[in-house]
Amino acid sequence: MTPASPSRRSQHGVAMIEVLVAVLILSFGVLGLIGLQARAVNVANDAEERNQAALLADEIIAAMWINRSTTVAADDVTAWDTTVGSRLPNGDGTVTAVPGDATLSGSAADIAITWKQPSRKTTDEGGTLSTRAYLPVVPVP
Repeated sequence: MTPASPSRRSQHGVAMIEVLVAVLILSFGVLGLIGLQARAVNVANDAEERNQAALLADEIIAAMWINRSTTVAADDVTAWDTTVGSRLPNGDGTVTAVPGDATLSGSAADIAITWKQPSRKTTDEGGTLSTRAYLPVVPVP
């Protein structure tokens, strides 16, 4: 038996190091994909909450259109605010008639909805939807 040549002896274990480096690179790639997936889930949840807030604002605006006024019964606003709280995490809604900001033939109201996920940091602002509804004055025959 002849001893291994010096160049062959220095290559022992190189394949194992190559495999470990490949596994390390693959691990970072998988961790990156997991991070992207987590971010995508957060963005989808935020979009769902914004959509829910827009639908809730539309509900109270529809009630104003039915009443033909920016003033809505206190019971309706209380029920709507309860619905906001149940559909959005830590949700709160306000409706404010805007005095002096009426169009030539109507009135205006500001609707503000805020919410915040309990799992978010206290420094995060949370979600906010603000809109102004202009309601025309329809003459009653």
